[in-house]
Amino acid sequence: MRFGSDRPQEELRLPQRENCSASLNLRVAGCNHLFCVLSSEDRERISLHLESVHLEAQQILYDADQCIEWAYFPLNCVVSLLTVMEAGAVIEVATVGREGIVGLPILLGVNQVPGRAMVQIPGEALRLPAEILRAEIEQRGLLYHQLQRYAQALFDQVTQLAACDRLHSIEQRLCRWLLMTQDRVGEGQFPLTQASLAQMLGVRRATVSVIAGRLQRSNLICYRRGQMEILDRSGLEGVVCECYGKIRCQQLFISTDDSMNQSVSALG
Repeated sequence: MRFGSDRPQEELRLPQRENCSASLNLRVAGCNHLFCVLSSEDRERISLHLESVHLEAQQILYDADQCIEWAYFPLNCVVSLLTVMEAGAVIEVATVGREGIVGLPILLGVNQVPGRAMVQIPGEALRLPAEILRAEIEQRGLLYHQLQRYAQALFDQVTQLAACDRLHSIEQRLCRWLLMTQDRVGEGQFPLTQASLAQMLGVRRATVSVIAGRLQRSNLICYRRGQMEILDRSGLEGVVCECYGKIRCQQLFISTDDSMNQSVSALG
């Protein structure tokens, strides 16, 4: 089974911008879990500053020590948060999809970060100027409290993945990555290369090929022409480790009524 050829990583590229009305932004903003619990008034106010963008695979949203000018709210794409070593090796420490935001350091008053944010699965996103997000944070409203909850969920993800990488098999980790990606894009099929998946897992490409081939022969996945398709989600859930369930519960809680009620209580 062949996943597709490697592509050289491109330099930083600006996202393709689409001219879209505030009403469109208001409608699609609800696809991101951080917005879905906001009041219509909050969403309408923020939507005036949102821009709709299409993000390409391997696109770098910000790099190490680069000033963060935009906050990105994925709708159906997946962004990898990477640690870059001095020798050039990179390793994924977390992923962000429609449950969160790329640019969370803004919440902490930080303008630069030591890592890299790179698009792993292409798709649509909304972006907000960093200065607008800072102004929203200063208001200490619902968005601020949702960002706080997401910050905790992201921290939990990082620590859970650290344990997962140490204790669980590559096959379990690969299944976790596929299931988490399906959750983020909302579909069972998405573009993916063997090289990208190997890089995200920190393993050899040949190892990924062997494991993916075994999953395909078991009719759990299908890979053709650079497209990964999940055929049997329950089957993958039977292989995956406990880490997937723990991370998913944290992400789902961000968009629940309980999360919103706790945020409202914090305001009161």
